[in-house]
Amino acid sequence: MTDQTIPAQSGRQIFGHPAGLYILFFTELWERFSYYGMRALLVLYMTAISTGDNPGFGWSNERALALYGWYTMLVYISSIPGGWLADKVLGQKKTVILGGALLCIGHGILAIDHITAFYTGLGFIIAGVGCLKPNISTMVGGLYSFKDERRDIGFTIFYIGINIGALLAPIACGYLGERYGWHLGFGLAAIGMFIGQMVFVWGQKYLKGVGDFIGDKDNPDKELMKKPLTAVEKDRVKVLLISFLLVILFWGAFEQAGGLLNLWADQNTNRNFLGWEIPASWFQSVNSFFIITLGSLVAGFWYRRKLKGKEASSLFKMPIGLVIQGIGFFFMAYSALEFAKTDSTSFIWLIMFYLFSTVGELCLSPVSLSFITKLAPVKYASLMMGAYWAATGFGNKLAGELGVYSQNAGEFEIFIGISIFSVVAGGLVIMLLKPLKRLTHGAEDLAVS
Repeated sequence: MTDQTIPAQSGRQIFGHPAGLYILFFTELWERFSYYGMRALLVLYMTAISTGDNPGFGWSNERALALYGWYTMLVYISSIPGGWLADKVLGQKKTVILGGALLCIGHGILAIDHITAFYTGLGFIIAGVGCLKPNISTMVGGLYSFKDERRDIGFTIFYIGINIGALLAPIACGYLGERYGWHLGFGLAAIGMFIGQMVFVWGQKYLKGVGDFIGDKDNPDKELMKKPLTAVEKDRVKVLLISFLLVILFWGAFEQAGGLLNLWADQNTNRNFLGWEIPASWFQSVNSFFIITLGSLVAGFWYRRKLKGKEASSLFKMPIGLVIQGIGFFFMAYSALEFAKTDSTSFIWLIMFYLFSTVGELCLSPVSLSFITKLAPVKYASLMMGAYWAATGFGNKLAGELGVYSQNAGEFEIFIGISIFSVVAGGLVIMLLKPLKRLTHGAEDLAVS
């Protein structure tokens, strides 16, 4: 098993949070730098013409979006075996180190200009993310005691770290890849991952008692861990699985960003600003910019709402996030109409979409991570986190399929369809809020100080 119940609160505190939070913050920052740097280039590289100074594969949009969907799905589904490996064999901490090593190898291989290296690098990245992603998130929860209200804020701080990496990566890797060579951009992503790995190894002294593996021989809860789930635990697992459906829907819509919207920015959008053409990959940074600038504001809004005794549960925030993102797709629907009339469209609509999608993401994604650490049975802690990332993976695959479908159905139809469906689905969950909350059996009735 993996023990994520021993908080590091007795150790050093920085800005009111365990010092270990900032080790995980910077580790994930660089891991996400590597991932989003590669992601910003992936579809553009595959669709770039195969001749010229900076050749790509010359694939069609449909073929590139299809591979993008499969790849991003497998990246997150691999979190299930990654979570199992941590729970049953290595513990979260060692599994994160293993994942970081695999990612360093994978991103490094992508810097090689060969089709075999391309597929091999993607394979290593899939395995590496599977080991690292669910376990580092679970370790954040392990820094706090069960009833510590700082947990949600801690996850938001962690989430901002993710998005600092995601902000810098498309700007640095994207510019280098688009202007000077795709594989130079992939190589810079590899350097970022290596830095993240070094940060995590150096910071082990701040993570004592968090994410360590406890074998059966030394486990004081050995008999407890062999017991079947209680009725309360089963109910909590049920509500977690329901929340994962929201996750699939949200990311199925949101991950148009790396695929369809990346191509939309590259092929259909007027990117001229004061006489200079903005690289298409840079728009992948807009979401992260808004997360960094708005993250604390959104978290503070929900915290103050909770203090006033108003509804602010995770099960309320998540569908609200889905609805807000649905509203954002109205801007893309308008952009599609504008393009149909004038054969061009302003990049302002992309920015407005990312603004609304980001607010929706801040309501759903970091909250989902915290929600899992509150409800998941201890014996399945990493496995449930892996299931969350698998749901994210299915959302990514859905995004890829919608992107492929849009090439025949039309972008306007996809954008307006996603918008309406997101608003309706989110509204339905809000209507069912009370019976869903009963399934949590008070897991979110935490002390507020």
